[in-house]
Amino acid sequence: MNGRNAITIISMMVLVGTEVFAVAIAAGWALAGIFDLGERVGHVLMGVFSLFAAWIMLQLWRRATSIEPLRAPAAHR
Repeated sequence: MNGRNAITIISMMVLVGTEVFAVAIAAGWALAGIFDLGERVGHVLMGVFSLFAAWIMLQLWRRATSIEPLRAPAAHR
């Protein structure tokens, strides 16, 4: 396992993940408040936007691990 790449990717995922999920929650809250949709619809919007944020994080993980591999390549003999 490549420790340096793992630390880089995990740190980046924590930073970006915090921002992405904060935006998802805030967007659901703001839209429900602006259009006076009520708490229940606000919670549903937060959930839907959080699912979208989770998909974004999955795509980011896939791209990051393709650029910074976590496993060292096999040694040639």
